[in-house]
Amino acid sequence: MKKAKFVVAAALAAIYATGVHGQTAGGYPARPLRIIVPLAPGGNVDLVVRSLAQQLTENLGQQVIVENRPGASSLVGTQLAAKAAPDGYTLLAMANTFAMVPSIVANPGYDPLKDFTGVTLTCLVPQVLVVNPALPVRSVKQLIALAKSRPGEISYATSGPGGTGHMATELFSRQVGVKMLHVPYKGNAQAIIDVIGGQVMLMFDQVSTSEPHIKAGKLRPLAVTSRTRSPLFPDLPTIDEAGVPGFEDITFNGLVAPAGTPREILVRLNEEVAKIVRMPALRNRFLERGVELKASASPEEFTAHIKAEFEKKGKLARDAGIRLE
Repeated sequence: MKKAKFVVAAALAAIYATGVHGQTAGGYPARPLRIIVPLAPGGNVDLVVRSLAQQLTENLGQQVIVENRPGASSLVGTQLAAKAAPDGYTLLAMANTFAMVPSIVANPGYDPLKDFTGVTLTCLVPQVLVVNPALPVRSVKQLIALAKSRPGEISYATSGPGGTGHMATELFSRQVGVKMLHVPYKGNAQAIIDVIGGQVMLMFDQVSTSEPHIKAGKLRPLAVTSRTRSPLFPDLPTIDEAGVPGFEDITFNGLVAPAGTPREILVRLNEEVAKIVRMPALRNRFLERGVELKASASPEEFTAHIKAEFEKKGKLARDAGIRLE
């Protein structure tokens, strides 16, 4: 009798455990999901996520809502996602700054390694080193030589301290041994306008936003920051090819979830995104913008990538003295 009661109790315990902790494996998702984008609509992060959300809605059988929560260098939306329940119904769309901001902001309100876990990479976007056509350089080597002959005089624009363009320029400058003048802006739009206008001499910018200005002859491209050439500019060398061995700085976007989200949910989402980014029509549509859709092999792989980026960019920020109060 006691044995029978024990068996029944064990069975009920197993059912309860499955209902509380594992129902997400078989019954997930049971309601709509939301993906928080901590940026304004229209950028690569937003555009990629909206395309993924549309297809995820079809694949998962539940609506996937994209919610833009911009503000304070992505802190507003990121902090909101960090406080969400770890149940797989709230995800955060992130870019490089997700792993970088805690190294340059005194009180970011989140820890990318403790408060979140990776779901998957979603895309890679190389940057391109562009100069005002009036600058007398046509190669990376010529730029390095000019900057070395005029230390601290060659100006470069960024979307703001600690942004992707700023970090790429710091990485480049330290690797080649030059010092240039930083001119920060409150956003990328005005920065690129002033490089075109000649108020600033150069900048590192995403290929997708510089492409129309390059094709119009308003900017001169010198090289791309990826280790392979961009399909948008197949004749343009990489910075590595142009004489800076090992240089690479690629903007990456991805999805993360609040820490504690069950692994089976992370795996399910990872696998669904992987299916979507392999769709030829979607891939080609984004390649035309210089954006390569790509998923991580596993949630753990993406978590490890975020950790490596956090450590790499954190060291660069400390070495360069980049800090925002």
